[in-house]
Amino acid sequence: MKPFAFGHADSVDDAIRTAATTGGRYYAGGTNLLDLMKTGVETPDVLIDIGRLGLTDITTTADGGVLIGAGATNTAVANHALIRTRYPVLSQAILSGATTQLRNMATVGGNLMQRTRCPYFMDPGFPSCEKRSPGTGCAARDGFNREHALFGADGSCVAVHPSDMAVALTILDATVHVRGPGGARVIPVQRFFTLPGADPGRDNTLAPAELIVGVGLPPSRYADHSWYLKVRDRHSYAFALVSVAVGLEVTDGVIRSAGLALGGVAAMPWRTGDAEAALVGRPPGREVFRRAARLALAGARPLRQNGFKVDLGKHAVVRALTVAADLPV
Repeated sequence: MKPFAFGHADSVDDAIRTAATTGGRYYAGGTNLLDLMKTGVETPDVLIDIGRLGLTDITTTADGGVLIGAGATNTAVANHALIRTRYPVLSQAILSGATTQLRNMATVGGNLMQRTRCPYFMDPGFPSCEKRSPGTGCAARDGFNREHALFGADGSCVAVHPSDMAVALTILDATVHVRGPGGARVIPVQRFFTLPGADPGRDNTLAPAELIVGVGLPPSRYADHSWYLKVRDRHSYAFALVSVAVGLEVTDGVIRSAGLALGGVAAMPWRTGDAEAALVGRPPGREVFRRAARLALAGARPLRQNGFKVDLGKHAVVRALTVAADLPV
């Protein structure tokens, strides 16, 4: 591992000031960053510990929503009464995401900042990775790509974002609260992540030295009818081949609003407005769900080894909607 300087920030302003002047990286649980540093994928000169900043509260907001501190651990969020009762899909997503030991260390902010687990990115022994080494090409396009993107990819990168939590946050219309040298701003979670495009090395829209300080959730519409389904090769600590977060607002037997997002299929949680619109105004039912599933996977561009994910995704959408609607599976 490359040597680095390490220091504890005394306040959010202190952390931002240090990051701005040194180019340092923020360090909380370290469950992803430290792994990447050990292999030489990440080589920061400075680490700024933000674990003592008190960004751990989970509180109600004036509009009836919830604000989650960026330093709250995944375990704390998943088990918090406000989350389990108002936003159960978020709790389900987090609990499916990793082992208990990792959830005890990983933080909300770190979960959003985690990087792809594409093997060509994770191992510097592979020279071709646009995300790690711009200009070298994407080895996954013609290599091992069974776990890679169906949507939003191009010739530069076909990696997927690994977060389960972010998929659930997407259907909940969450916001990411950040502070930086330019002040504070609030970013809708759907605008937080980026597709490869011209800069595949960039995963999100944060500016230099900006720090995530919290995640906001609006008042819940899906407390009674939601589900997170993660399909993976093994149950214990595996990333999603396909995952689905769904939420339904049902009144008098009719779907009044719906949220549907896919994970494991793009460099960001993949939300499809057409699929959501196909659910609204209709009674929950298998045929309605099948149509939504077809729309959710419409436009998929599978690679050589991951075409099975299209059919897998359709079945996963139908099953998740069926469970969320409390219908027989």
